[in-house]
Amino acid sequence: MADSSKPGVPRFDVEVYQNAHLPEGGRDVNAIVTVTATAGAGAVAAAQPASDAAVVVMVDCSGSMDYPPAKMRNARDATAAAIDALRDGVAFAVVSGTHQAHETYPGGGRLAVADATTRAQAKEALRKLSAGGGTAIGTWLRLADRLLSSSDASIRHGILLTDGRNEHEEPDALRAALDTCAGRFTCDARGVGTDWEVKEVTGIASALLGTADIVADPAGLAEDFTGMMEAVMGKEVGDVSLRVWTPQGAEVRFVKQVAPAVEDLTDRRQEAGPRSGDYPTGSWGDESRDYHLCVRVPSAEVGREMLAARVSLVLPTPDGSSPHVLAQGLVRAVWTDDLTVSTAINPQVAHYTGQAELALAIQQGLDLRKAGDVDGATAKLGRAVQLASRSGHEDTAKLLAKVVDVVDAATGTVRLKAKVSEEAEMTLETRSTKTVRVKK
Repeated sequence: MADSSKPGVPRFDVEVYQNAHLPEGGRDVNAIVTVTATAGAGAVAAAQPASDAAVVVMVDCSGSMDYPPAKMRNARDATAAAIDALRDGVAFAVVSGTHQAHETYPGGGRLAVADATTRAQAKEALRKLSAGGGTAIGTWLRLADRLLSSSDASIRHGILLTDGRNEHEEPDALRAALDTCAGRFTCDARGVGTDWEVKEVTGIASALLGTADIVADPAGLAEDFTGMMEAVMGKEVGDVSLRVWTPQGAEVRFVKQVAPAVEDLTDRRQEAGPRSGDYPTGSWGDESRDYHLCVRVPSAEVGREMLAARVSLVLPTPDGSSPHVLAQGLVRAVWTDDLTVSTAINPQVAHYTGQAELALAIQQGLDLRKAGDVDGATAKLGRAVQLASRSGHEDTAKLLAKVVDVVDAATGTVRLKAKVSEEAEMTLETRSTKTVRVKK
């Protein structure tokens, strides 16, 4: 069901895929909820006024950005390319990050408004950026948050680039900064080169509902930054939540985004009234995402049927009144004594359960490999190869083949490669949570 009556918001549709049938005594209901936001022709410009978006670009200027010197130049060029991709009227700023955060443009604790003049001024300011100092990413995020909070734009976004580890602040300081910024703006994070920590960069993107990736060759930064900024400019509505209502006696076991990447949202629940909880999804443009919902219901007799959950997409209202419901879908439970029906696994549920296991197997396998556990790493990465082969995840299969020699993909028989480049290992780990959509 969809509701496109709210002006300036794309049409949202919700589809629910599940096997509603449970055996006698069965309690766990699994469903894949596909959410699709669709804009009409020319709706990006019409639906989202340029002034309703604000962006801060955070550029690593620590000393390591000078090795090689081309890295800093590439970062300046990439930031300039991102600024060129800004729509007129978008509020923006550039922050340079070392062991402190500095306002590179426009300064004065404010945001500039994009037009030909401010773009030229920003790019001129970029020419003065130089490398020197340490890395304290939490300070960069806090400054970005202060700048973005000065805008009343509904879409607030950060783009963060780093080439090194967060060595000049305690891990707790970065975690505290992420806790502060979560829900206030989204952030895409990129690691350039191979001297940064994958879990730090992916952790930033995860906490702030953005994307993470590796740009191993600094020469590829401009293209990547342009693509990121164009994606931000395509966002039309921010702060959308997935609201899950369950009946008396039922409980949500988990809510996970499973496409385009695996992201567990379970612990981010905010209570939203009796038996309802909101899970943040961030900002949306013209796109589709899949979510895996598992609800535990009270057991019932054969022949009984109940509504296990109602899933809604909701948008907060400026005055704080009841949020606007953008779309809704229903999850059912039906008890049967027909074992053939009750034991059938819905194809969408099976596919994404496998994709989540694939992501976990890769991460565990790489961690075991780093720890020197050859047998454990071989088993986990072999399972990953098997799952990637089954689900048709060709991109991940290619990345795995740079870390292991595949003997038999169907059975997951592999051998660890004796030598693996840092780029290959980091690329596999960074992209391990990306998924392929189920073939309908």
